[in-house]
Amino acid sequence: MTRFIHDQFAKQYLTELLTPYGQVETSKDITAEVREIDVLFIPSSPPTPIETLGVLGKMAANYAVFEPFRNAVGKSEIRSCISKLFDIHAQVERQAKRNDTGINESKLANLWILTLTVSVEILDSFNATLDEENWGKGIYFFGKGFKTVIVSIHQLPSTPETLFLRILGRGKVQRQAVEELETLTNNSPFLADVIELVHNLIAVLSARQRQEQDIDQDDQELIMKLSQMYQQQLEELRKQERQEGRQEGQQEGLRTGVEIERRAMIESILQVRFGEVDTELTRIINPLIAMSREEFTPLLLQSSREELLARFSAQ
Repeated sequence: MTRFIHDQFAKQYLTELLTPYGQVETSKDITAEVREIDVLFIPSSPPTPIETLGVLGKMAANYAVFEPFRNAVGKSEIRSCISKLFDIHAQVERQAKRNDTGINESKLANLWILTLTVSVEILDSFNATLDEENWGKGIYFFGKGFKTVIVSIHQLPSTPETLFLRILGRGKVQRQAVEELETLTNNSPFLADVIELVHNLIAVLSARQRQEQDIDQDDQELIMKLSQMYQQQLEELRKQERQEGRQEGQQEGLRTGVEIERRAMIESILQVRFGEVDTELTRIINPLIAMSREEFTPLLLQSSREELLARFSAQ
């Protein structure tokens, strides 16, 4: 199933965006039952303004838990998320009791459930309401004491402020957001992180498509869009470096830059496919870098670990 792939992408994506502004933990274990929350964010002290991330940055202004869902969230999943949030609150309260300090409710973690859509019936059952004046459409708040919010990504308005949330959508919503992100990253410090995230996701989805053929139509279209975006951004980088690299030494820097890009892509695909890049796999990276991207990409996606090691063992 592709849900796991997108869950991993969502975790990595949120981690990349939020790390400059505080501490991020993913798949964090809580309680003796060893349950996991997807993304835990603790702002740096003092907090750093995150206007760049729009509504996502506003969510991360305080201690936050993010639980992204690839499909529409259900009642039991919502209750599970709230239960994990309350476990976190209980840990904070126990620590405060040990330290003989009070609890500041405003400092307790907020839960942000990110879902594609949510039904009116579910919203009514949890008494969730909009706060359009402060947050706009698609963001539903539970009672204040629950510190829980559901974000219906496909109901968000298509504005720059919601862009980084709509990237986690699906189908047309996600493709449109990717196109907007493509424009944004031409002059953005997020460019390198976005390129890495893009080729990681392409590698995983393409490998799954080749091996198990369980990619749905939305994901097939996303692969094509991401591939196009990745190539355009890569060509733009190379064009800029060629323009700046008229001298021989600068041209050498361009070659080095291409090698660095290829190494990053190869390492990412190896890590996604085989879990880690151990000593044996590290030895085949340089021979792969010497190949063109058109040569090494299908080789990495289609060959088993044993086939890759055997092919390059004599080199």
